[in-house]
Amino acid sequence: MSTKVRFVLMTGIKSLAVISALSLMLYAAVPQGWYLAGSKPAEYESGVDKQVQYNDHPSAYLRSKATVSDGFGTLMQNFSADQYAGKRLRLTAFVRSEGVENWAGLWMRVDKGKDSVAFDNMQDRPIKDSNAWREYSVVLDVPQNATGIFFGVLLSGSGEVWMNSVKLELVGPEVATTGSGATQHRDHPINLDFEN
Repeated sequence: MSTKVRFVLMTGIKSLAVISALSLMLYAAVPQGWYLAGSKPAEYESGVDKQVQYNDHPSAYLRSKATVSDGFGTLMQNFSADQYAGKRLRLTAFVRSEGVENWAGLWMRVDKGKDSVAFDNMQDRPIKDSNAWREYSVVLDVPQNATGIFFGVLLSGSGEVWMNSVKLELVGPEVATTGSGATQHRDHPINLDFEN
């Protein structure tokens, strides 16, 4: 093997090793057990921020890499709905925001197979601009036949959010549900003339 061929081969191997290491570093930046998704996940990055803490614990962050005019990224998890079937589930977390130009929010979705049967992403009560730590909640009913539960924090457009003290807990019927799929039981129909 000539020196030139050996040099090209070694350079190629070194380049491949550097690219692999960078890929692993990018993947490793996402907190363990979480993953990036959304309509434009490549426009966002996530990791653990040991400098921005809440209750002396590091936070997970989700931030746009550059100006994002449309689309969203989400830091999320999903799990089986089996042990929550027929129950009411509340997602709670503390969130801090910086320069959120469009909106951000906690979100949770309950699926039955390929269909979503309950969903709330806080779009009707969004996190915007820059805000100190604040507690937010999403509450959904999990039907008996539900198959999966998905949850996380999303960022639409540019900015950054930090999330801390994430908690999923069963709650009773005295806690109101949020989002679509939320059922309200009434004794009679209302607003049939659309006057209210």
